[in-house]
Amino acid sequence: MKTILNVTNLTKTFGRLTAVDALSFNINKGNVYGILGPNGSGKSTTLGMILNVVNPTSGAFSWFEGTENTHQALKRVGAIIERPNFYPYMTAAQNLRLVCRIKEVPKAKIEEKLALVDLLDRKNDTFKTFSLGMKQRLAIASALLNDPEILILDEPTNGLDPQGIAQVRDIIQKIATQGTTILLASHLLDEVEKVCSHVLVLQKGKQIYFGKVNELTKDHGYFELNATDMEALQSALDSLSFIENSALKGAFIIAHPNTTLSAAELSKALTAKGIIVTHLAQKHKSLEEQFLTLTQNQQA
Repeated sequence: MKTILNVTNLTKTFGRLTAVDALSFNINKGNVYGILGPNGSGKSTTLGMILNVVNPTSGAFSWFEGTENTHQALKRVGAIIERPNFYPYMTAAQNLRLVCRIKEVPKAKIEEKLALVDLLDRKNDTFKTFSLGMKQRLAIASALLNDPEILILDEPTNGLDPQGIAQVRDIIQKIATQGTTILLASHLLDEVEKVCSHVLVLQKGKQIYFGKVNELTKDHGYFELNATDMEALQSALDSLSFIENSALKGAFIIAHPNTTLSAAELSKALTAKGIIVTHLAQKHKSLEEQFLTLTQNQQA
């Protein structure tokens, strides 16, 4: 698989503060990557370094397997790392024509990119009349004018209302299906879980996980159970060797297996013990639960 970005021991210090601490990861073509962490974890500083606007203290990075210098490579990158900033009294189309002139790309792409972000019908409206969500979508259109191989977004849904968040997520997914690699930074777990295939988790500048989102959330899961006789259910669960632990939580008993176990297998085992189960649901840890586990382990 083609490597678009290689990062090795990338570090940035500001005096005594280590904002980014020896990050190492690869971005491969065709995936959607999230950099996840709370505010102040080093996400924006990391993006600033790989976009050549922040000088690293140590470590290195290379674009496109080192075949080009950073200046040339960044011509193949689209990025939004600040709030959308266009001329307020110019129309959407006029602003994008100016961007085309600066980037030295054909103006023929303008309508195609406006259609992609669902702003074609507003192309002749001035930027100052746009909502925050529309401004963000126009910024995405602007970043796509050079048909970049990778699109980098820093907190793309920050400050948006639920409708604006959904629209930006849909656009990111649409862009990804067209083959563009995406790297986005976010402090929103839900955003990363819904959009990204891979995630880099940061805490206080340190890398505490890098890999596939579904690998992070993959576990034996747990079961949510109810029965006509809850005491008998609890006793039966305690007697099963493949149940690690179980306890009453609210209206349900939550049971954690110590091996891969299906709901059908658990139901069969309980039926054999004479338990009449009225509710049985198999669940898996969300990205939020795994993130909390990771960060707590890091602090321990």
